[in-house]
Amino acid sequence: MDLLNNIPEILTQFVIVLLFSLLIGLEQRKLHNEKTNKLSIFGTDRTFTFIGILGFILYVSEPENFTLFITGGLILGILFGIYYFKKIEIYRSFGLTNIIVAFITYSFSVIIITQPKWFSILVVVSILILVELKSFFQKFTSRLDNNEFITLAKFLIIAGIVLPIIPHDSTIPYLNISPYILWITVVAVSSISYLSYLLHKFVFRKSGLMISGLLGGLYSSTATTVVLSRKSKEQKSQSKNYSAAIIAATSMMYLRILVLILIFNYALGIIVIPYFIIMIIVSMIMSGVIYYSSKNQNGINEPELEEKNPLELKIAVLFSLLFVLFGFVTNYTLNYFGEQGLNVLSYIVGFTDIDPYLLNLFQGKYDIGLDVIAKSTFQAIISNNILKIFYTMFLSNAETKKIVTAGLGLITLINIILLFFL
Repeated sequence: MDLLNNIPEILTQFVIVLLFSLLIGLEQRKLHNEKTNKLSIFGTDRTFTFIGILGFILYVSEPENFTLFITGGLILGILFGIYYFKKIEIYRSFGLTNIIVAFITYSFSVIIITQPKWFSILVVVSILILVELKSFFQKFTSRLDNNEFITLAKFLIIAGIVLPIIPHDSTIPYLNISPYILWITVVAVSSISYLSYLLHKFVFRKSGLMISGLLGGLYSSTATTVVLSRKSKEQKSQSKNYSAAIIAATSMMYLRILVLILIFNYALGIIVIPYFIIMIIVSMIMSGVIYYSSKNQNGINEPELEEKNPLELKIAVLFSLLFVLFGFVTNYTLNYFGEQGLNVLSYIVGFTDIDPYLLNLFQGKYDIGLDVIAKSTFQAIISNNILKIFYTMFLSNAETKKIVTAGLGLITLINIILLFFL
């Protein structure tokens, strides 16, 4: 330890600059070996190491006015400019990446001397990752259409612009929640839907029925059930696989609701988490058993599920209106019909969009216990599962109808049994 303490700080800083510059240079050599022309990259390991060392020497030689460091940077800029224009003239190549990386390497001394060590490591790691992911970004952008950035912009508007400017203190009459709480609910639901959309479109684009069911269930298990039920009529030989995917979507509904509970009512989440875990495990096991019992797993055709934009502003506005509407209805029901009326309302709401209703229960300051909210949650889920059974019965082929009815029926029965333990 005494030996380490006696090492001069400037020596440690020099070694770090040397190693980081060499590491960047080795990465550039890898790129150089992949290129077909010599001017594509002006240097590799030794060149970038010398650039880093040069920056360090000039920076520590005059640490007050930085005249030497600035002059060295200007000279490098002139040399890089000559190289860049010759590369354009001869090879018609306009890439600037290696020049920018060289300038960052030149500035390593400033970063390492003036900033925390973790920041220096972060810079190097970021460079290595971004340079290495060039081919990935090329493939990724080839999948983008003109609407993707508009979709991202909508999400940023919803989460980054509208949310911060909404009032925190004022409350909506008869709901006892602020407009901010209302909109943060929209943001949370939109985030989950957007994540499902991105995973399906860019990560699991052609990954089979089960993944389609799982990701669709994160967005809307009811909508996914409708789409898969209709598709099952076109491929009757894959009835078990479609059935498994529909039940998998329902398992994701339980996961989605559990996540929303933990976000908006953690105390309630502690109470219901064992029950939700049971339902997730049961439905996943059931889905897996059905899927692997199929003899026609080979050659499954991916259904062309609609990649619907989950961030349409009209959807956000509709969700907000439903949230307010269910808030008024819930408040009225509790005031005039009490907990029994809430039980009936929960079953009725399950045949519509249950998310606005449930999120109202999770956040609303109603004069009811957490056990009542937990029961109402499961009651709404029960009727929603029954709705999905009806959809399957009317939209799917005969075999899918039988399997899903039996599967969701058993899941609903277990759900009903769990009600007695709440």
